[in-house]
Amino acid sequence: MASQLGIARSTVQSIVKNDLKLKSYKLRRGQYLSDKSKAMRLEKCRKLLQHFQVRRVSDVIWTDEKIFTIEPLPNRQNQRQLLSKDDSMSPKRRLAHNRLFPKSVMVWAGITATGKTPLVFIERNVKINSEVYQKIVLMDNLLPWVTQHFAGGPFILQQDWAPSHGSRSTLAVLEAHFPGFLDKNLWPASSPDLNPMDFSVWGMLEGKIAGKVFATVDDLKAALEVAWASIDDGYLRRTVNSVKKRLRACVKARGSNFEILL
Repeated sequence: MASQLGIARSTVQSIVKNDLKLKSYKLRRGQYLSDKSKAMRLEKCRKLLQHFQVRRVSDVIWTDEKIFTIEPLPNRQNQRQLLSKDDSMSPKRRLAHNRLFPKSVMVWAGITATGKTPLVFIERNVKINSEVYQKIVLMDNLLPWVTQHFAGGPFILQQDWAPSHGSRSTLAVLEAHFPGFLDKNLWPASSPDLNPMDFSVWGMLEGKIAGKVFATVDDLKAALEVAWASIDDGYLRRTVNSVKKRLRACVKARGSNFEILL
């Protein structure tokens, strides 16, 4: 801008800051939403708010999957190195590098306002089809946890609608063992900003292992287990209780990105 106007950069900065009273902000991140997606989100957020007038949001098991790698991406904004000007272009300047295909593991997990499911690790070479999702996630891990944690009390399962989650055979398992789950008529697609696992928990977990490089996937799993165990009930309660506020914000934004309203 300064070169286009033919004035000093410091002059432009002074005008922007002092005269125009403007400040530079990073671009906000958010999922792309078509007009159709916005309308669908608006409709379903209204339905969910009505649903939670009868049912308790604290009874929902919020679930999701995420891939973690043994080489977390560096935060180039915060990870810096002190060097003299002469050394700034020398071999002394460290290189933040990543392998093209680092070893990784898929992690499934869920939270409620009062507890956490076990972490479920699904190896990289395993495709999460309906059979794997039903056996490894739902029956082998989630159902025993639900039975112990809720002890016969009410609960509501939330999941996204990936193909393996919405197949006929999976729906039959859900109806038999997780009745009252949030079905496609209630849970909106393209809505990570409404799922506590997406808008908060995964980020916290990443932060707890940030900057660490793990020699093996087993080392990564062990670190994730430690980080997961350190998440306390107070955080879970606050995070889950924020969902209704987000639903109202989504309605106010007419189904569009709403986090600026929070």
